[in-house]
Amino acid sequence: MGLPKRLTEKQIKFANLIISEEGRKTNTECAIEAGYEENSAYVSASKLQNPLLYPLVAQYIGRLRAEKIKKYDITYEKHLAELGKIRDEARENKAWSAAGNMEIARGKAGGFQNNTNLHLHKNLDNADESELDKMLEQALKNYKPIFDSTAEVVEVEAEAEIEAEDEEIKE
Repeated sequence: MGLPKRLTEKQIKFANLIISEEGRKTNTECAIEAGYEENSAYVSASKLQNPLLYPLVAQYIGRLRAEKIKKYDITYEKHLAELGKIRDEARENKAWSAAGNMEIARGKAGGFQNNTNLHLHKNLDNADESELDKMLEQALKNYKPIFDSTAEVVEVEAEAEIEAEDEEIKE
């Protein structure tokens, strides 16, 4: 008894479910929905994806996955075009807010809007001013490459010297 030469209906259904429900259903759930016995669905799902045991099923799943990736592959041009289509449909339906949001999204994707937010996830309520200054200085050093190239990092020691000089001048 050799390997089968074609896929069965259940195998085709299983493969289609594995791809269409990826991330939503487990392999076991896909096997059950395809008609495999519930008490052995976990094993069936595993075996069906093993290319040594079921090469035709594994190849078919691979082919379906490749088609899905090609269909939903994102490129810069496709992304901008899709956002433009959504914007245009929103305009046609007089959904002005949605149209505006799509245009903003196109602008961001095109690099026309660069809203970089830096979030420091630490409770700063109990930190004293010098500790906050050190943390901010470190954050500026770490993230300077993503800031405007004209951003300047002021050393804490240099700032303290400038303040001392300012005090001397006032006196």
